[in-house]
Amino acid sequence: MGLTNSSIGINAIDSGLVIKKRASNDKVIALAGNPNVGKSTVFNSLTGMNQHTGNWPGKTVANAQGYCATKDHTYVMVDIPGTYSLMAHSAEEEVARNFICFGALDAVVVLCDATCLERNLNLVLQTIEISPNVVVCVNLMDEAKRKNIKINLSALSKNLGVPVVGTVARKKKSLAHLMSTLDQVIDGTIQPKPLAIRYPEDIERAIGFLQPLLEQRVGGLLNSRWLSLKLLDQDKSLIEEISSYLGPEFLQEPEIASALTQAIGQLQQAGISREQLKDAIVSTLVTTAERLCVDTVTYEKETYNAFDRKIDRILTSKRTGYPIMILLLAVVFWITITGANYPSQLLSDGLFWIQDRLTDLFHYLNAPEWLHGLLVLGMYRVLAWVVSVMLPPMAIFFPLFTILEDAGYLPRIAYNLDKPFKRCCACGKQALTMCMGFGCNAAGIVGCRIIDSPRERLLAILTNNFVPCNGRFPTLIAILTMFFVGVTGGIFSSLLSALLLTAAILLGIFVTFAVTKLLSKTLLKGVPSSFTLELPPYRKPQFARVIVSSIFDRTLFVLGRAIIIAAPAGVVIWLMANIMVDGATLLNLCAGFLDPFAQLMGLDGVILIAFILGFPANEIVIPIIIMAYMAQGSILELESLAEMKQLFVAHGWTWITAISTMLFSLMHWPCSTTLITIKKETGSWKWTALAVVIPTIIGITGCILFATVAKLFL
Repeated sequence: MGLTNSSIGINAIDSGLVIKKRASNDKVIALAGNPNVGKSTVFNSLTGMNQHTGNWPGKTVANAQGYCATKDHTYVMVDIPGTYSLMAHSAEEEVARNFICFGALDAVVVLCDATCLERNLNLVLQTIEISPNVVVCVNLMDEAKRKNIKINLSALSKNLGVPVVGTVARKKKSLAHLMSTLDQVIDGTIQPKPLAIRYPEDIERAIGFLQPLLEQRVGGLLNSRWLSLKLLDQDKSLIEEISSYLGPEFLQEPEIASALTQAIGQLQQAGISREQLKDAIVSTLVTTAERLCVDTVTYEKETYNAFDRKIDRILTSKRTGYPIMILLLAVVFWITITGANYPSQLLSDGLFWIQDRLTDLFHYLNAPEWLHGLLVLGMYRVLAWVVSVMLPPMAIFFPLFTILEDAGYLPRIAYNLDKPFKRCCACGKQALTMCMGFGCNAAGIVGCRIIDSPRERLLAILTNNFVPCNGRFPTLIAILTMFFVGVTGGIFSSLLSALLLTAAILLGIFVTFAVTKLLSKTLLKGVPSSFTLELPPYRKPQFARVIVSSIFDRTLFVLGRAIIIAAPAGVVIWLMANIMVDGATLLNLCAGFLDPFAQLMGLDGVILIAFILGFPANEIVIPIIIMAYMAQGSILELESLAEMKQLFVAHGWTWITAISTMLFSLMHWPCSTTLITIKKETGSWKWTALAVVIPTIIGITGCILFATVAKLFL
């Protein structure tokens, strides 16, 4: 008797992911594809706002499920992680493979990029080996037309044995044919007969030895030919998943174990080792994809990709790549700095107007002054400050960052920085996570999921804090403007601020390289891994989608985490500023206690306690300094930078204090939101603690060295 769903207790989905159906007859469809093929665009176009996200069980890999309907069927669309192959080397690839293999899907839609179809067919061929119900969606047909690429979709469909549909995902109408074809596959009107990929004769003989026995045992739960190949391949992680799916006793059956041993023995007698088997599988897939494209894809070689290559000669050149990268960084910061000022002021005025109304309400209710101070001047005021200072820069920076990503420039940054990171025994993908850290270090930590190697992922996580997030920008910009640019304002002032801020950030990048090198030679020894880096074609960004997705997926997500932490922090700060001990507040007592050590660092006790109390959100460091200097009981803001500079100078600030404060702002413990994210991503308190200790020790040491040397020249 063969295995069946009922005999082994398998429900609708056995990949671990709970599919939320709206009706029992909903069809579950996986959307698969390489990165940068427009998969998310297709998903969003089909499902609209009718979707929800979560994490795959046991993984920090996000999933998205959405709902759409045709006149014949209702569908649950699952946007699985982008992957180049189902031979899993990362958490994303493992999730994609497991869901396609064991997800009890009704069909799989594999998206391909029409401008580089041959490479994309590698995933298509692996998918049709697993499931017969496959629809190939060749997307970006408009890009192909622009590059004079012609694809014979009907011939490709005939050669693959599955339906092939051409689309332009940005145009929702072009997806109607895709859904119509999917309906026909589900109804059985179209019955795919996938191409049987032929491997070298010795491998085919071993497959043929195993397949009949497995066919009898698995009862149609898995493709017996594919299962035979994977058992011969001896992929440890996949075998564990197969054992979990079919039961641990399946591979322990004497007949199956004996047949598998004999089949592997046949391969060894033919001189085919495990590594050679993998190479043969990959080689066969590549040559099959190449053969399929010979008769179905034509392009004008003289003009194909010529425009992209011309741009890449400039953007990825050793001479021009780095200067352009630094210039673009400065431009992004200049736009962020100048663009955030006005909305930040409007938001601040609105939120503090609400504070005044809350004060009126508390007075009307005759509430105790301590309660008003705790909730309004403490909790609400800190929240208002964090939101007004943090939201506008993020709402500008994240869309700008996403536009560069959507246009295809960010992979070029990774390409440029790959060699420096390799010299540090790290992965070039760390460049992308480092860039994300400019917007928010928590977002940069989450972005480290794209790095396959656990060692290199930890390197990226532990060093991400050395690039300043937008929460530290206000402190850096204010100090730069007051002490090194001037407070008169104007375009020249903002440009100079952006250039000096870029210089400070380059210092942070240099420290990132140095610390990465140090860790890779000590605590996290290892050899840098190789990785496939795709340089996608340059495309016109989808500005509307970029703005919406960056605000909802990044800005509001990060802001929400900051608010959760800032509220209780506001209470603590107010209590420390208002509880008196021997005629002095707790805030001033703590500042006095820390002052001798802070002086060694070129700071003072007030600055150091402000950084400590600013742990929930870096945006509140400057307001706490002002509050302590003015002996006020709550966070406040001065009317101008000129007044702020006057206050700071009156309390002993010099250019040494200013630079030391900037250095410590660049290099100190991560904020609470980032630490929560590190704990979630690593699952370890040890690595979370190291993420605090490493930048703090470097920051303290750097400040002491700078202050000591600088004071010698006074």
